Amino acid sequence: MAAADQKHSSKGQAWFCTTGLPSDIVVEVDDMTFHLHKFPLMSKSRKLHNLITEQETNPNPNPNPSSSAGAEPQDEEDGGDEIEEVHCQLTLHDFPGGSETFELAAKFCYGVKVDLTAANVGPLRCAGEFLEMTEEYSEDNLISKTERFFSQHVLKSLKDSIKALKSCERFVPLAETLGITERCIDSIASRASAADPNLFGWPVSDGVNGGRDSSKQMLWNGIETGGRRKGLARASNVDSWLEDLALLSLPFFKRLILAMRAGNLSSEMIENCLMYYAKRYIPGISRTNRKPSSASSVASESEQRELLETVITNLPLEKSSNRSSTATRFLFGLLRTANILNASEASKAVLEKKIGLQLEQATLDDLLIPSYSYLNETLYDVDCVERILSFFLDSLEQRNAAEIEGGGEDGGDAVRSPALMLVGKLIDGYLSEIASDANLKPERFYNLAVSLPEQARLFDDGLYRAVDVYLKAHPWISEADREKICGVLDCQKLTLEACTHAAQNERLPLRAVVQVLFFEQLQLRHAIAGTLIAAEGSAMEPGRPSAMRREREEAEEEMEEEEEEEAAGYRRHLRRIAVGIAATTRGGQLECSTMKKVIEKIDKAGPPGGGGGSWRGSLTRRFGCKFKTQVCDSHEQTVVDTRKGRRHHHQQ
Repeated sequence: MAAADQKHSSKGQAWFCTTGLPSDIVVEVDDMTFHLHKFPLMSKSRKLHNLITEQETNPNPNPNPSSSAGAEPQDEEDGGDEIEEVHCQLTLHDFPGGSETFELAAKFCYGVKVDLTAANVGPLRCAGEFLEMTEEYSEDNLISKTERFFSQHVLKSLKDSIKALKSCERFVPLAETLGITERCIDSIASRASAADPNLFGWPVSDGVNGGRDSSKQMLWNGIETGGRRKGLARASNVDSWLEDLALLSLPFFKRLILAMRAGNLSSEMIENCLMYYAKRYIPGISRTNRKPSSASSVASESEQRELLETVITNLPLEKSSNRSSTATRFLFGLLRTANILNASEASKAVLEKKIGLQLEQATLDDLLIPSYSYLNETLYDVDCVERILSFFLDSLEQRNAAEIEGGGEDGGDAVRSPALMLVGKLIDGYLSEIASDANLKPERFYNLAVSLPEQARLFDDGLYRAVDVYLKAHPWISEADREKICGVLDCQKLTLEACTHAAQNERLPLRAVVQVLFFEQLQLRHAIAGTLIAAEGSAMEPGRPSAMRREREEAEEEMEEEEEEEAAGYRRHLRRIAVGIAATTRGGQLECSTMKKVIEKIDKAGPPGGGGGSWRGSLTRRFGCKFKTQVCDSHEQTVVDTRKGRRHHHQQ
């Protein structure tokens, strides 16, 4: 066949074979009419041969599902050079691949070279089956050619297997019968395992220094090899085939994920596949991009819910091993979307449990999950965070128990783990955010604050900040509730800066202020004792006393003026607290007398030169010590406390 032209007629699109000979058969496929010749078609297709023969022997047959007869000779077409002498007409219903695939099959019948690709080999294989273009009927026929290309080329490439599977979506029953979809899925699952960098143990480039040392040989276990570079390139190109994977329809994607889970594919790779697919079709997964892909076909809420539950059901249950912060952010996005789409409670529970396994990787923004239910009065879903925290603590206990049984760590070190410290800081920040919500009941705030064990906080400054915000936003709560809220604090774990702020905080109950002042005095005594010991040790070194004296004089000059102003107000504040305690609490006389003694000692402890100076300034001038203050933060990750702690604070 020299050429093939497409022309438009009043009946729709028409395809003509310009061989110089008049067409003697018309084949209709979908909305396309093909004007062809009998002999090339009959020489390759047994089905067309039988249909044409049947029509010639019976000129006026009854219509049937695969063909219909009746055609009048047509005049010469505009712009063409053929005179139609049509003797028969066929209509092929439900042709696999549609008119595009039939066009390729017709060209093959005419001897035109057809370029097989991963996208058209599946439809052509099904077309060959539909037209019965077998090797027995004609040598080197369409079925044998497509099968050979499919086995030798498509199934040996991961991306080509995905493209071939995608092409089968329009004719699933026939593709299933021929085993095309199953072979594609098996090929994708096995080759994805081979492309998974987690299964090799090879060094993976971090993307920063990879290009800098490209001229050097890679080292792996001390062995120089240039072949490893190919493995690294394969690992870095994983995202490219994941994008192709996201083009599959949901039924094919489900089957593929099941095949991957049944194989040796790592849980991280399966999770990556699910992440790519969900982000493509579900809007709102990522807060930075709330619009679905332009190529997405999921439109209705029910379809999105089905896709969401499919992704959640197939998520690996274990903790994400790599890029945990990215995976955790994705899981929180799924959870927010599940609330919006009213997903099943079982799906939400799976997400909350998986998030709990890696809660230390979350951020404060992740925890701020809006409350979508009319049953919740609060702005954020506090119940959800409580459940996630409970899952985290349960998993932490299981890990600690396993480590103790394995002899890896003792109980104290296992309890104060870095993950627990991070979660403690995270929950303190969350409490500070939700504390300003006017609808947050004192019981909700208290229960979440005491749900963490004592070992989660090295300092209670962050928790104190949350308590202060809550009391400021809820001035109408009763005195009993105020004392209960302050009962979550451990005054022994407040830094000097937090103690100074709390001592002057009018929102705190008087009993809490007294406790703060008492433990502040204890901290000062320990600090003074430590400074005296350090001073005695340094006094034995030559030249050291003069240096200390100069340092004291410089500090005294800088701090004297502001400390004189602070002292009088601080003493008056202590006296007011003592009087208030005596008037409002039982046993106030004893506490008041104790406070008076403290005040008298402070009054007597003035600077050497006389004048009014604060007790802290006086200590500084006398001993040359500078007290370390810390910004109100409840954690210091470098400090590890081996004490075993309680799970809950006791109510004051």
